[in-house]
Amino acid sequence: MKGVTERTLQSNEVPSACQHLIENGARLQMAYAWFPEPGVSPEVLYLADQGPHKPFSLLRCRLPEGSQELPSLAKSIPLLGWYEREMTDLCGVSFQGHPEPRPLVLHEGAHPSVPPLDPRYPKGEMVPYTELPWDLPSVEGSDVQTLPFGPVRGDVLESAQIVFYYVGEAILHCHPRLFFKHRGMEKRFEGLSPALGTLIAERISGVDSVAHALAFCQAIETASQCEVPERARYLRTILAELERLYNHLYYLGHLCHTTTLKVGEAQGKLLAEQCKQLNGFFTGSRFLRGLLKPGGLRRDLNLSALSARLRALEHDITEYMVALENTNSHLDRLITTGHLPHQVAFDQGATGPIKRASGIQHDLRCDHPYAAYDQLSMEIPMRTEGDAHARSQVRMEEIRNSLVLLLSALHAMPEGPVETGITLPSGGEGLGWCEGPRGSIYYCVHFDATGRLARVKVKSASFSNWRVFPFTVHDTNMMDYAINEASFGLTMAGCDR
Repeated sequence: MKGVTERTLQSNEVPSACQHLIENGARLQMAYAWFPEPGVSPEVLYLADQGPHKPFSLLRCRLPEGSQELPSLAKSIPLLGWYEREMTDLCGVSFQGHPEPRPLVLHEGAHPSVPPLDPRYPKGEMVPYTELPWDLPSVEGSDVQTLPFGPVRGDVLESAQIVFYYVGEAILHCHPRLFFKHRGMEKRFEGLSPALGTLIAERISGVDSVAHALAFCQAIETASQCEVPERARYLRTILAELERLYNHLYYLGHLCHTTTLKVGEAQGKLLAEQCKQLNGFFTGSRFLRGLLKPGGLRRDLNLSALSARLRALEHDITEYMVALENTNSHLDRLITTGHLPHQVAFDQGATGPIKRASGIQHDLRCDHPYAAYDQLSMEIPMRTEGDAHARSQVRMEEIRNSLVLLLSALHAMPEGPVETGITLPSGGEGLGWCEGPRGSIYYCVHFDATGRLARVKVKSASFSNWRVFPFTVHDTNMMDYAINEASFGLTMAGCDR
């Protein structure tokens, strides 16, 4: 695969190879499976980050014919637990010794004829289901009660069911049941051209359209060894930071909603709306869609007046954040709520502001620069408290950073073309990444012999952070749950895909 150092392994060599990477300072990011040809055993790939400014590492294991088993690494590398369960559900790979051998994506009663991500599975066909009782963990105790919350929840929250085991107001255990609206987006990429694939990537998570499209385009460009024009690199950076800006402002407003700070909610959502209006005025899309393409941008943008508009908005944004940090009733609900320890964040695979609020200083914009981030200076905000307040503080610092980055990029942006042609590789592969508003996003693309997409793997930030979230809910109380969930800034669309 282009853009990585690669090693091919036998199935019995995988555990020691992964452990060797960890011992040398690398961190596993994800694992996935794909079928190089219909009717053959799948290939399982493990992606690892070897550290700032070092190439990513890829371990490739082609399962022998007639065998679809691997040893589970979930006990020693917990963040791989969900990826292994996802591969079992969608690719038919089983993992021996997995500590949670329950379905993840396919709910009880699903019985597809072949694994859904097998090329032989008919694209667009619904997975057949037979009604079966839920397979929920048992919790013993005479006073323990069970509360299934969702999947239809209040307000405009996306579909998810949170099953609480509680005594009085104390939550003993939280069991999220997700993937009620799994859309098979990775399956949808099969057979498409990269141009159409960009449209799919933009729609995986509407509020992360630029981040997903950018990671996808960069994977295509890596596979085709395409050099993006410099002006396009700067414009991509500006679009990514505009997306981060409105996301973080809306996040602060929604967090105020859960702490019942109504004025703060209105101000935050108004500022987010004003940022979306800027997006619409300068690009034609409030959510910045239809702009990116492999090789650059679909069209040039006239952003000559954007600096002045941002400076006019910067004063109101700064005043708003200062007011939040001086509102005791708001802070009292955030401080110590939803504590995520540093080691749990690392082991379970937290990403983005969630990770940085728990003392892990990692940001793809700095550690593995893309677009024009290598031409711009920035600091990575970090906190160590790991609570809801720390998570909001990290986002506030990122808002300030985004404004500085936007003004710097607008000032330094060169003239020139915004797109270049690409040559689609036959049977090629590529890796792309982006630090979205919610954290790290990775795309691995595989082409078939005709230059069409054969497999696209999406590692989304919300998939990682939903994995981490329950560890902050156990042994807390019901009154803080909504605040804690809001402080994670999760999306179901980004998780379910």
